[in-house]
Amino acid sequence: MPHFSPVRVSGGHRGLRRLLRHRRRAMAAGLAVTAAALVAAGPRSAEQAPPQGHPAAAAAPSRTGTERPRAAALVTAPVRIADAETVRLLHRGDRVDVVASDGSASRVVAAGARVTEVPGPQEGAAESAAEPGALVVLSVPRATAARLAGAGAGMRLAVTLC
Repeated sequence: MPHFSPVRVSGGHRGLRRLLRHRRRAMAAGLAVTAAALVAAGPRSAEQAPPQGHPAAAAAPSRTGTERPRAAALVTAPVRIADAETVRLLHRGDRVDVVASDGSASRVVAAGARVTEVPGPQEGAAESAAEPGALVVLSVPRATAARLAGAGAGMRLAVTLC
């Protein structure tokens, strides 16, 4: 291997001195870059909505009074599952996929829905032959709740634990 003379960089000490003089500005820039990288690389889930601005701005009263409040990101949806024994396995906080079946085909209607409540049978109420199965309350986005209601009207619904 041939011998190379050392590489010398001139003027490097000036840049270091300038950085030391402006350390607050350099620290602020470094923190801003780090925060942007953390936001860009942060985990996202189906339930998370993108940030909507500063919380104080959302809590501030409207100046015009004509703005409507935003719809909730998640809604609770009561769903009647065809197999009551499966519902007995569920607990609050479980994640489930809801599958709709019409006998010939099946499709996932809600993926990763959170169980918010599993109501037990009411005292003195006999299970109706017109409505077999058991009720479970799920927390889902508004559009998914509409799909669940539509599928529950004409199809049998089942759940799988995630």
